[in-house]
Amino acid sequence: MSILNVLMTPERAVVAVDTLAQDAVTGEMSEGAKLLLIPQHNIVVAARGSGQFFLRVYQLCLEASFRKAFSIEQIMGEVGPVMDQMWPNYVQAIRDANMDLGQLQSEIVVVGWSKAQSRIVGAAYAKSVVEQPTRVAPLIGGIAAPGQPLRDVPDSFHPHAILAAGRRQAEYVNAEEGRHVAGGRLIAAFLERGEATVRDLGDI
Repeated sequence: MSILNVLMTPERAVVAVDTLAQDAVTGEMSEGAKLLLIPQHNIVVAARGSGQFFLRVYQLCLEASFRKAFSIEQIMGEVGPVMDQMWPNYVQAIRDANMDLGQLQSEIVVVGWSKAQSRIVGAAYAKSVVEQPTRVAPLIGGIAAPGQPLRDVPDSFHPHAILAAGRRQAEYVNAEEGRHVAGGRLIAAFLERGEATVRDLGDI
């Protein structure tokens, strides 16, 4: 698993991810998009885990964003059930490809500006097995994944601090996994009312 961090206040948020990606069939390393925007609604959808599963969830979120009555609250309520609906087909595809199911998991966040509440809101979703529904949790202040290496690190919106945290996390998770699962560069989306900025913070 790679890096997925969110820090938020009612007025602003930052979502940060690494870019390291690996082809599940060939094992070839590359860079992947783990953070994507729904710009007309000032929303970020980001993930760690399966890239293909994330892209399908993002596609459905993007399609929903064209609705006339779309709201971030609406989409936050739909992502969990959508993940549950999609998961059995995803598991079957992994089996058909004779790939390892042991590492099969997905963590997704939706963060953005709520017009109804006039503040930043967000939710986190985690799925790993068919038998259990997607775990859904509102984001209060944010989330750090993995969180262990940041327990003694103060929260900061400063880009240098965000990058330093990502580097600590990459070192930790790579050591835990015994292989290179996090790395590349750290990409961060900074959100405020009426504004979304994506920045490449540097190599990790």
